Amino acid sequence: MIIIKNDKEIEYMREAGKIVANTLLRLEEVIRPGITTAELDIIAEEYITKQGAKPSFKGYYGFPASICASVNKEVVHGIPSNKVILQEGDIISIDCGAVLNGYHGDAARTFAVGKISDKAQQLIDVTKESFFRGVKKAVIGNKLTDISAEIQKYAESFGYSLVRDYVGHGIGKDMHEDPEVPNFGRPGRGPKLCRGMVLAIEPMVNIGNYHVRVESNDWTVITEDGSLSAHYENTVAILDDGPEILTLV
Repeated sequence: MIIIKNDKEIEYMREAGKIVANTLLRLEEVIRPGITTAELDIIAEEYITKQGAKPSFKGYYGFPASICASVNKEVVHGIPSNKVILQEGDIISIDCGAVLNGYHGDAARTFAVGKISDKAQQLIDVTKESFFRGVKKAVIGNKLTDISAEIQKYAESFGYSLVRDYVGHGIGKDMHEDPEVPNFGRPGRGPKLCRGMVLAIEPMVNIGNYHVRVESNDWTVITEDGSLSAHYENTVAILDDGPEILTLV
C-alpha cells in the first residue's frame, strides 16, 4: 500500500532530509586518502545525533553502523570498518539516513578520494545526472516507470548498466515503504504518481554488467565482474508544482 503524506508529514521529512543532506556534505569535507570508513561512520553518527535525530540505518535488520560505505566495486550496504582505509583514486558511495519526529530522510552520494581516473569521474557524473533526468518525470499524472525509463536511457547511453536486484522505494514513517522504484524499465507502467507520494529515487550504476552478489558478511553487495559502481539517491516529494528534493541543501 502506498502511503500518501500530508503537508505536516512532508515538513517533518524536509527536516529529516536536511539533516541527511548536511551529514553528506560534512563527510565530503573529510573524505581523503588515509581515513577509514569507520571514522566516517563516527563523524556521521555524531552529526546526526547532535541535530536531535537518530541514524536510520543503525540496527536496521541488524546493520551495525550509521552509514553504508561502499568502496569501488561495492555497490551498496558496505559496512564501515577500521580495516578499510581509503586510498588515492578510490571512489566511495555513502548512503545515509536519519529519522526525526518519526519520519525518515534517505540519500546517497559517490565521492572521489583524492585524484581519480577520468573513467571513475565520468561514472560518478553520469550516475548523478541519471537521477536528475529521472526526477523530472516525478510529476503528478505520470506513471512510476516514467522515472525508471529516463534513468536507464541516460545511463545506458554511456554503455553503463543499472543494477536490477536493488531499487528505490517509498519512504516515510518507515524507511522502506511501497512502492518499489526500479532504475530500469519501460515507461508508462506502475502506479500513477499523485500529490503526497514520497520516493527515494536511487540509481546504482555499474561500469560493467548489472549482475551483483552479496559478500560473506551478508550485507555488502559487490559487482559480480569487479567493475566500479556508483550510487546517487535523494528523497523526493511529489507536489502540485513538481518534485521537491528533500535531501538537497
